[in-house]
Amino acid sequence: MIDPILVLMNGGLRLDDQPALAAAERAGVPVIPVYILDDAVHGEWKPGAASRWWLMKSLEALGRSFEAIGSRLILRAGGTVHMVEALLEATGAKSVFMLRGYSPAARWTEAALHDMCKVRGVTCRRFAGSLLLEPEQVATGAGTPYTVFTPFWRRCRELIEDIEPTPAPLRLRAPEVWPESADMAELNLAPKPAFWADPIAASWVPGENGGRLMLDRFVADVMAGYQRTRDLPGQEGTSRLSPYLAFGEISVRRVWRRCRAFATAFETAESGAAAYLREIGWREFATHLLFHFPDLPEQPLRDQFKAFPWRQGPGDALTEWQKGLTGFPIVDAGMRELWQTGWMHNRVRMIVASFLVKDLLWHWRDGAAWFWDTLVDADLANNTMGWQWVAGCGPDAAPYFRIFNPVTQGEKFDPKGTYVREFVPELADLPDEYIHKPFEAPALVLKAAGVTLGGNYPKPMVDRRLSRERALAALGSIKKN
Repeated sequence: MIDPILVLMNGGLRLDDQPALAAAERAGVPVIPVYILDDAVHGEWKPGAASRWWLMKSLEALGRSFEAIGSRLILRAGGTVHMVEALLEATGAKSVFMLRGYSPAARWTEAALHDMCKVRGVTCRRFAGSLLLEPEQVATGAGTPYTVFTPFWRRCRELIEDIEPTPAPLRLRAPEVWPESADMAELNLAPKPAFWADPIAASWVPGENGGRLMLDRFVADVMAGYQRTRDLPGQEGTSRLSPYLAFGEISVRRVWRRCRAFATAFETAESGAAAYLREIGWREFATHLLFHFPDLPEQPLRDQFKAFPWRQGPGDALTEWQKGLTGFPIVDAGMRELWQTGWMHNRVRMIVASFLVKDLLWHWRDGAAWFWDTLVDADLANNTMGWQWVAGCGPDAAPYFRIFNPVTQGEKFDPKGTYVREFVPELADLPDEYIHKPFEAPALVLKAAGVTLGGNYPKPMVDRRLSRERALAALGSIKKN
């Protein structure tokens, strides 16, 4: 009997350019692909509701992909170390391969697996495959991690090699006997009640094939104009690859090479490709930061913000923000897009986050927790960095006194109100002049559009002049400390 290799698929739910899977295939022995759902190790950062739906669909798709090459995906739920030990006993495997992770939970799990395998005399190997560069590769001249993006990305561009991604295996050698697999229902990923995910399902195709099609669409139809359209939520001007990258359904190296190759072939796409790859750089930056500062999901990088007088916990204002009932159309459109599709345009993410942490003085962690539960692309590194950036307390953060005005932001990036009209349909008949400020529209204009402020659309929940003064006063209070 030839000893098989266990390949943990966590972090890389794909066959293409999956280094752990490719190495196992090259070994020429039976390969047992495994996914283990370990909620306990993630604590409060276990997959949120939208992510659990996506994960369910992605695992179903991955299972079909393995079946197509003569293999199968083994599912387990529980503590990773315990489950791997059980699989080692059941299969006689003498090797465990996995992709490297960077979150605190992933790093703890990898260390525990390594220790267990060492005691059992089992080979434990982890492979880089989720980033362009590993956190240890990028450091300042003093050997410290970068906390400002521009010099970080400049250094990355010097170090990135155009590595050829490994192709997906055409066939995997199966073991003589397959170990028992959990039923999908045992993973408890399905939404309850089931219908709430229907609008999200109408917007996305989870899985590796969905990611490949989304990349095709982006490169062919969007990338050339990306630099111009990426800030316009009313247009299909972004890649929409974020959930596929978050779940490892598509390789970042594959994305990098594909965009570079297209830009080389078509000069008109060069500026768009450069702008998009810079966004990939922000993804790298966020992951490197989480690796070097593992308490970022709970603590601000800038210590003085520990004393900031945030509002926290449940409250009517937080609920109105979550439901898209703030009375500021661009904010409400963003929050409703999030609820309906599991995703939100990046420019709008900044606007709604600024409104919560600055106009409402609500704690950025409450905003991060809501995004974590409702985004299909929820990624601990990106989510944390984004919220700390807007709150002014994180790495390379926007100054706290830079407070987005939702009216001017809407007028600048959604000038015709296309985005607002889609997600806040009760305002659809307002003229462009008032679509972002219905509270300034004359009574006759509101009546003609069928809008009743305080009726079918809320009045503004804050006076922005006063909320700005309050936010700046709060900043002043920590500067004195």
